[in-house]
Amino acid sequence: MNMVKRPRRLRGNVTLRKMVRETRMDKSSLIYPMFVTEGRGIRHEIPSMPGQYHYSLDMLPAALEEVAEAGVSSIMLFGIPETKDEQGSSAWAEEGIIQKALAAGKKAVPELYYITDVCMCEYTSHGHCGALGGHDVDNDKTLPLLAKTALSHVQAGADMVAPSVMMDGRVAAIRQILDENGHEETPIMSYAVKYASAFYGPFREAADSAPAFGDRKTYQMDYHNVKEGLKEALLDVEEGADLVMVKPALSYLDVIRRVSEQVHVPVAAYSVSGEYAMIKAAAMKGWIDEAAVVCEAAASIYRAGAGVLLSYYAKELAKFMDEGRIG
Repeated sequence: MNMVKRPRRLRGNVTLRKMVRETRMDKSSLIYPMFVTEGRGIRHEIPSMPGQYHYSLDMLPAALEEVAEAGVSSIMLFGIPETKDEQGSSAWAEEGIIQKALAAGKKAVPELYYITDVCMCEYTSHGHCGALGGHDVDNDKTLPLLAKTALSHVQAGADMVAPSVMMDGRVAAIRQILDENGHEETPIMSYAVKYASAFYGPFREAADSAPAFGDRKTYQMDYHNVKEGLKEALLDVEEGADLVMVKPALSYLDVIRRVSEQVHVPVAAYSVSGEYAMIKAAAMKGWIDEAAVVCEAAASIYRAGAGVLLSYYAKELAKFMDEGRIG
């Protein structure tokens, strides 16, 4: 048989396979999510997310050093406050948990890049993502609260803010208040395409943010829709988003691809708590090769079009990249 075209020619050894690899990954694209809480001496493992922890402020520096030593340069901070109220006022308090975490982190490990989640669900007594109007979140009343929160984070040292609440106009409100206060250079990474997903279950335990009633389907997206996600991403770019995110990741690779083809800003993907928990649980049962699955899953997200990956496996992925197992 005389075959001129033999695709296997480019698979003959590891050097050649890496040379012609279509999807390339780098540690600088990784973001590691972390949970900070009030108290002292706290490093409590999150039951539904083995290997992930709540850190009190005094334990945070050691955890941050571990992230930096792994080769991950960026983190995303989520706060669990001591007190909650209907408005979520501790979200923008000068002595709020995120504000104090930024001060502690910047002092201890200044080389890290600090991104903060801007939402209200961890801070409201009802667990919803903004100010209520009856039994639903009032979009327009929530915008100034989000703007105040974002500004307080930047004033406390955040390098980037990431509004995760799916309120119309949130990016514009945040961009305006940051610019008015001299923070024109601070980037916004919008959770632009955020679905109402069952994959968030473990996070709600981690962040103590489950809604006290109802669900979030009136503001988070219907998982049947793709065009709606494109509209959301394009609107956020118009309003001033510097990066846009798709969340979750693994069940939404088609959405990542479509968004990456439509927008002209970097696209991030968040491999969420449920994705992490499923891989971790199967690995603990001995049913899968954890490292191999983690690498394959991450590669699929990058291959779909993401240039930035938020992952609870970020430290492990950095190690696998150093070892040449992925990248």
